[in-house]
Amino acid sequence: MGQPTPATDDGWWRSAVIYQVYVRSFADGDGDGTGDLAGVRARLPYLAELGVDALWFTPWYRSPMKDGGYDVADYRAIDPAFGTLAEAEKLIAEARERGIRTIVDIVPNHVSAQHPWFRAALAGGPGRELFHFRPGRGEHGELPPNDWQSEFGGPAWTRLPDGDWYLHLFAPEQPDLNWAHPAVRQEHEDILRFWFERGVAGVRVDSAALLAKDPELPDVTDGRAPHPYVDRDELHDVYRAWRAVADEYGAVFVGEVWLPDTERFARYLRPDELHTAFNFSFLTCPWDADRLRTSIDDTLAEHAPVGAPATWVLCNHDVTRTVTRYGRADTGFDFATKAFGTPTDLALGTRRARAAALLSLALPGAVYVYQGEELGLPEADIPLDRIEDPMHARSGGTDPGRDGCRVPLPWAADEPHAGFGGEPWLPQPDGWAAYAADRQAEDPGSMLSLYRAAIRLRPEFGDGPLTWLPAPDGVLAFTRADALCVVNLADTPVDLPAHTELLLHSGPLDTAGRLPGDTAVWLRA
Repeated sequence: MGQPTPATDDGWWRSAVIYQVYVRSFADGDGDGTGDLAGVRARLPYLAELGVDALWFTPWYRSPMKDGGYDVADYRAIDPAFGTLAEAEKLIAEARERGIRTIVDIVPNHVSAQHPWFRAALAGGPGRELFHFRPGRGEHGELPPNDWQSEFGGPAWTRLPDGDWYLHLFAPEQPDLNWAHPAVRQEHEDILRFWFERGVAGVRVDSAALLAKDPELPDVTDGRAPHPYVDRDELHDVYRAWRAVADEYGAVFVGEVWLPDTERFARYLRPDELHTAFNFSFLTCPWDADRLRTSIDDTLAEHAPVGAPATWVLCNHDVTRTVTRYGRADTGFDFATKAFGTPTDLALGTRRARAAALLSLALPGAVYVYQGEELGLPEADIPLDRIEDPMHARSGGTDPGRDGCRVPLPWAADEPHAGFGGEPWLPQPDGWAAYAADRQAEDPGSMLSLYRAAIRLRPEFGDGPLTWLPAPDGVLAFTRADALCVVNLADTPVDLPAHTELLLHSGPLDTAGRLPGDTAVWLRA
């Protein structure tokens, strides 16, 4: 430990299938109802058989869990609920022996209110300059310093007993760091080295466009440009410094960058900054052929000038699950549509999710698969008294939050709690065992079998560009290398293009050999 791993980046990340692990809900190895590293280690054979190239772990660090671990108290320690640092090192090594790399999550915008830096700042120490403390406005300082709003609802400021306010773009338990301070920059570079030296192959950067703030902290409603805290130019110096560290170890970055301006988005992917960034336009696109094609074309076009590969994702730990989303009348993505009891046609959503899996896995670039998507899990309705996501409370109960996609996984149909382990920290819905991995593994027509086959056959598409083929309205058809992908989003069946072999289909063809609606197929030319 302590010596850099030789830089062996062979470009694996350009076409990788990366599996997102939300540790708390993946598998419980010690029976306490909380997923842990022992549970992940026990399921490494499953992940290897699935065929993924890497695992992305959402934060596994010591945390009070006020925001699912995204309130980090110590980046160099594993939360005791998950295990120990020694177990994390074993997991990284054991996964690598199976050809699976590890990506960890870094949350640079903020830390936990229990972080030693913030506790020292509250105690009157010299550390307040590491955060954003300000006096309030109004006659007695009773108003927040500006009009910034939290991403979770309500003001982005909390007042302390001494009268000062501190900034938190997320929950009050997540104070924002001051990235103009050199100690903040040095600490994060040291954290990167700490994990790279333990064999981590990459880092996912949370809220990557929010770190830098206008030092004057002006009101958003002032309308001045650039934005006071989104996508500020000084951010790029941070990521250039990070890239220099990563290059020493052959490690890579994927950024969470939500920006509508494609040119600004692409700047984060220049050769000396982040390697990749999540593609949210594809995830948020409704089940519509024209809209999906536009999203794909725009994504490839915005990545081309900087030579970065695109990423494709259908779901993650913050988003309503794909089966549920695609089973709604309005299949576009909108947090406001996440109402309790939203009617969903799960059969329709499942057909579309199966087709979408083949579409995403055929596209050029990297693909991220959120745990449980390969099982076709729907969004779960969480009883009001069991919701933990702070988005629910801070919205006054109008937003159900994100717990519905974080329900612990079903592993064994005939075991208690569907084989997850102890009684899960979030309740599993009735009928959850029907989605169990052991049952699906024996069913060649299951969602799990489809994902396994698709990941195995994905190399048929090679590493070349995408070429669109003529197709009827409502149909997407393209070729890469010697393989073709056809997705029928229309209501009526369509004829297949000329081909020599049927490689894989998301659902059966009709009796005339045509491709039904909401179905995808892979063909060899």
